Amino acid sequence: MAEFKDISSLEKKLDLQFKDKELLVQALVHRSYLNEHRDFPLGHNERLEFLGDAVLELVVTEHLYKNYHEPEGDLTNWRASIVNSQMLAKVTKELDIEDLLYLSRGEAKDKNTKARDQILANAFESICGAIYLEFGFSAAQKFILGRLLPKLEYILKNKLFIDPKTKFQEKSQEVLGITPHYQVLKESGPDHAKNFLVGLYISQDKIADGEGYSKQEAQLNAARAGLRKKGW
Repeated sequence: MAEFKDISSLEKKLDLQFKDKELLVQALVHRSYLNEHRDFPLGHNERLEFLGDAVLELVVTEHLYKNYHEPEGDLTNWRASIVNSQMLAKVTKELDIEDLLYLSRGEAKDKNTKARDQILANAFESICGAIYLEFGFSAAQKFILGRLLPKLEYILKNKLFIDPKTKFQEKSQEVLGITPHYQVLKESGPDHAKNFLVGLYISQDKIADGEGYSKQEAQLNAARAGLRKKGW
């Protein structure tokens, strides 16, 4: 096996010992690293991320289905609130794996951006994929629920699952009698990592703006900012 970073600290936090160490290492490899290290023997983590995303969604969906009896629309909102990139990045930071990530020099320096949060969220999904391949569904389920259930309880207690776009629209119509609208102000970044800046408007007045890796995410962030600014 090639000389890789020591992943024993991560295995300890996962409470799992990988026979295929390279599988867990690959879960930590960002595409940008390979652009600068073309002789690196492993690929990037995007295929593991693809698999882990599906496992993550199934685990969370099954848990909600078996333990709650709310309508499908409510459960969908709850699921979205727990598997979004911000929450997954937060959970990944608790694993303290940033020093284990394989990043380009530029990405390694850029620690306080939404781009880093997206990288961390993707790494969480990749780790889920690696656990699933090495140990099966039950182990992946145990890991995912162990990390995410406390967050779900907090989200439900504080009603953080309410869609901020819906809440802002309802308050705007209730208070002002006006339906807000959104406008894309700027697009930047490569096609595989687009960043959108979206403005939230009431009539012609811009209330707030938000960024995201999709127009939907940017709109949600703009709505959150608008709710804070309006005190709604």
